[in-house]
Amino acid sequence: MSIKRNLSIAGLCVLFICSFGTASAQQPGHAAAAAGTASVDTSGEFRSLDQDVQSLKDEVLALNRDLFLLEEELLFPANSQVAFFISMDVGEYFELDSINLKIDDKEVANYLYTERELNALLRGGVHRVHMGNLKVGEHELVAVFTGHGPNSREYRRGATMNFNKGIGAKYLELEITDRVSKQQPEFAIKEWE
Repeated sequence: MSIKRNLSIAGLCVLFICSFGTASAQQPGHAAAAAGTASVDTSGEFRSLDQDVQSLKDEVLALNRDLFLLEEELLFPANSQVAFFISMDVGEYFELDSINLKIDDKEVANYLYTERELNALLRGGVHRVHMGNLKVGEHELVAVFTGHGPNSREYRRGATMNFNKGIGAKYLELEITDRVSKQQPEFAIKEWE
């Protein structure tokens, strides 16, 4: 909980510094307009202040990045980490709408794809659907794919795999391919070595 609090504080600092930097950047023109013909040169002071604000912004962004990485390490330690990815090699027989993942009869992910995401998958992209922690032992993964099959008919199909989670990270790929011989999509789950 402390990490989330620190991330929130870092986010608030960034907002404060951004608004402060904007206000300070507007001050010279505003002060000159209010003073009319005043000949006081404060532009050097404002440049120095702007540089200080910019260096503070950079430090807060670096701190925010470090806190995010620390949170990732704490929430998903490498010895219990499991990640599920989806890839597609289709064109004619299936258009993906959504995917639902269950591990040991517990729903862990339900994702609805946009047209842009589907185009990225069709061009060879891989999407991380879920990342979490699992204890060592046997587990069952059930993936349900929903979309449109041949002739724009609604299509819902599942794939199941039992896998053994050992010590160390585990990566599984949910793969959708065209099966030309049967003129239908094929859904497979495979482990990355």
